[in-house]
Amino acid sequence: MSKLVNPAYKKLSQEREYQEHCVVLKLKGQQAQRQQETVMLSGEAARKLAAAADADAAYKNTLRELAEKQYEHLNQIVDITGQISELNLVYLMRTAGRVEGDRRSPILGTTPTAASTAPRPSPFATPPKPAPPTTAQLVEAYLRRAYEFEAKQDYAKAVLELREALQISPRSSAAHSRLGMVYLKNKQLTMARIHFDKALEIDPKDMVALEGRKRVVPAGSPQPTEGKGGKSTSKSTAKGSNPKQSGGGLFGLFGGKKK
Repeated sequence: MSKLVNPAYKKLSQEREYQEHCVVLKLKGQQAQRQQETVMLSGEAARKLAAAADADAAYKNTLRELAEKQYEHLNQIVDITGQISELNLVYLMRTAGRVEGDRRSPILGTTPTAASTAPRPSPFATPPKPAPPTTAQLVEAYLRRAYEFEAKQDYAKAVLELREALQISPRSSAAHSRLGMVYLKNKQLTMARIHFDKALEIDPKDMVALEGRKRVVPAGSPQPTEGKGGKSTSKSTAKGSNPKQSGGGLFGLFGGKKK
């Protein structure tokens, strides 16, 4: 039983997995509808749904009845699960062919009647396959999920989502600036500054990056410069700091010429 339930729960409880699963189901329903003449229904519940006038109501009622007794006895789990699977297939086939303003498409396994064989004004068109999401849409989805995790102060997951967005679109200033803000909230100032700078390099007018950069490097803060070897240097070396020039130390006290 756990082998049936756990994988389904794991997949459907994740928003991204759920959305992808819905797209796959829709495509499967469209494919099954095009091949409905070759599909044979074995279950009584599926045959009733195929002939029902109101597919939505019939599907919900039948599914509720099957689900209530699905796990009552271990020896019937596989059989009832198979009935539900066939029921789902018929429902997908009925809903996949819907066209707004029209009736539902013809269904397999039903006996032709005078009403169903009568000529119709126009044939039902097969819905076109949905276009794959664009890069911008995918990045927007990652940003949305990152916002949600950020609001819950789950910064680790927000970082993961934003890094996934940057894998798809490395030149997304919005992803870089948001990632910088998450690092800033998590007190990782160096990482925050890196991503704010990257966002401003891509889009100098990115407001999130501009605001975040001010918080990381406040106005008037000294900007260290790098000398040879990457070491910080300063022009304000104190006079006499060189021991050779000052004559200080033990040699200055005891090694000088006697007057």
